[in-house]
Amino acid sequence: MIRIALVGSIGSGKTFISKLFGYPVFNADESVSKIYSNNKKIFHKLKKKLPKFFTDHPTKKEELIKAILENKNNLKIISKIVHPEVRKDLQRFIKRHNKKKAIVLDIPLLFENKLNKKKDVIIFVQSPNKEVLKRIKKRKNFNNLVFKQLKKIQLPLNIKKRYSHYVIKNNFQKKFVRKNVKDILNKIL
Repeated sequence: MIRIALVGSIGSGKTFISKLFGYPVFNADESVSKIYSNNKKIFHKLKKKLPKFFTDHPTKKEELIKAILENKNNLKIISKIVHPEVRKDLQRFIKRHNKKKAIVLDIPLLFENKLNKKKDVIIFVQSPNKEVLKRIKKRKNFNNLVFKQLKKIQLPLNIKKRYSHYVIKNNFQKKFVRKNVKDILNKIL
């Protein structure tokens, strides 16, 4: 099975592009969202470590934002609790799709959490900064300070690009991006 991993900045279009490959996609952001909504054990761990912020299950985005804004170390605490659960989700996903020719990994902190494997095909999604910021600001619950905290825990984009085998220049035009995806698939399959 070929593991295709997409990396790039927040809001660069990785999730949209991941779906264009036509293979099963593991989306870490969706996994995190489900964990916050459904996993009471994780909620209780968060509440135990940060009782001031978490009131009752499910974990609310506003509570997470308050915790992160109050103290930058809270993001590290939250990550230490949630990321092992995301890892388990990833392992279940890989096991469920082990007969597929390829899978796509949409994991924003792939390198940072050492989730990449030596044989992974890494694709860097490069998007114009101006367009990325415009898209991010349209998101529900957008908070510029939280965005800056999240950017700080990510590797610089030039390093992610250097570790990548391919680059997709995302100009947010479906036809253009589809062609890029098709060209890469032709090279790796």
